[in-house]
Amino acid sequence: MRMTPTHGIRPNMLQFSLQLLQVFLVGSLVGMTRTVLPKLAESDFGLAATSFMALATFVAVFGVVKAGLNLAAGSLSDRWGRRRVLILGWLSALPVPFLILYGPSWGWIILATVFLGINQGLSWSMALNSKLDLTHARQRGLVNGFNEFAGYGGVALAGIFSAVVVEAYGARLGLFLFSTAVIVSALVIAQILVRETRPWALLHLGDASTAPEPMAMRRLFGYASWGNRSLFALNQAGLVEKFTDAIVWLFFPVYFLANGMSLVASGGLVAVYGLVWGGGQLVTGPLSDRISRKLMIVVGMWLCGAGVLAVSVTTTPWLWVAELTVIGAGMAMLYPTLGASVADHADPAQRAGILGIYRFWRDLGYALGGLGLGLVAQLSEGITLPFWFVGVSMFLSGLYLMVRLSSPVTART
Repeated sequence: MRMTPTHGIRPNMLQFSLQLLQVFLVGSLVGMTRTVLPKLAESDFGLAATSFMALATFVAVFGVVKAGLNLAAGSLSDRWGRRRVLILGWLSALPVPFLILYGPSWGWIILATVFLGINQGLSWSMALNSKLDLTHARQRGLVNGFNEFAGYGGVALAGIFSAVVVEAYGARLGLFLFSTAVIVSALVIAQILVRETRPWALLHLGDASTAPEPMAMRRLFGYASWGNRSLFALNQAGLVEKFTDAIVWLFFPVYFLANGMSLVASGGLVAVYGLVWGGGQLVTGPLSDRISRKLMIVVGMWLCGAGVLAVSVTTTPWLWVAELTVIGAGMAMLYPTLGASVADHADPAQRAGILGIYRFWRDLGYALGGLGLGLVAQLSEGITLPFWFVGVSMFLSGLYLMVRLSSPVTART
């Protein structure tokens, strides 16, 4: 039975909840690598714990692919529909379990990362866009908070559960079983239960029929990337904050394992960061509508930098829990607020394109941060200096944003 589109979370609760489940599963698929990656590299491919560039390549490739697809996902969904792109994202993930299980070299794991990045770029974007389609414009902050909570909750919990499965079945088989269950579940839900939300999106556009013609993409990219000083400040902050997530992904498990923690315990520690980050955004997203966004971003950047530095000089699990809580709180403060601030500084007619460009630079931070961390670790023959690389970068980036970010010309809408 066809329904007349009506905006709001309550009248669309079933589809809204299904899209939250979709982004939780997307987060779970990438989250399985957060703890297990170093063990897989060492146990099944003979990479030494000091093969930092090999580990960094995994994150760098993921970032490049996901960043590129952030630019393409929106236009694809306008032509094909949200649901088709969502399903395409999950179909692109199907090779991942088999490449992990049967790949004869680390290069095959890097290839799996390409498909993982495609899945993230398409399916995560569509799950968010569909929820925005279904809801009122005034609910966007709340929607983003729910979305990030579900996605990074999936990342955090998958880090624990995948570690348990890997301990029981080994790295390859454990990741194969976990990733297959996630992908098949998501595909079944998307194919049978998820509805196309383009009619809801068109209803939004109907409320803004007098909007000016959008700017050409090449011109818009230059304007949003370096032509507007506030957007440049926000883009660089989005890029640099991924250095924090990259070091948590790459080197925190290595550091915890080297200090005597088990794989499952290491996964639990990393999960603290993800759960605080995800859950905190339910508070910080709406809070940023009431207080200075600049203040929240700068404080969040500096909290993350301080927390990363603190982890590198402590060896006590309870201190690590406290420090990971600080890092997660910092990410919760800055992450949704950066996106909201970009929207504040964008003309409504160009907002979707400018947000896509911001996400491109933000996720390119995985690539630049991953390669930078790997290079610093390789040259210094240890992982202490990368912690300082991230801490100092976060402080300087926050300082630059504090100086260069101006107040938006128009009021928040």
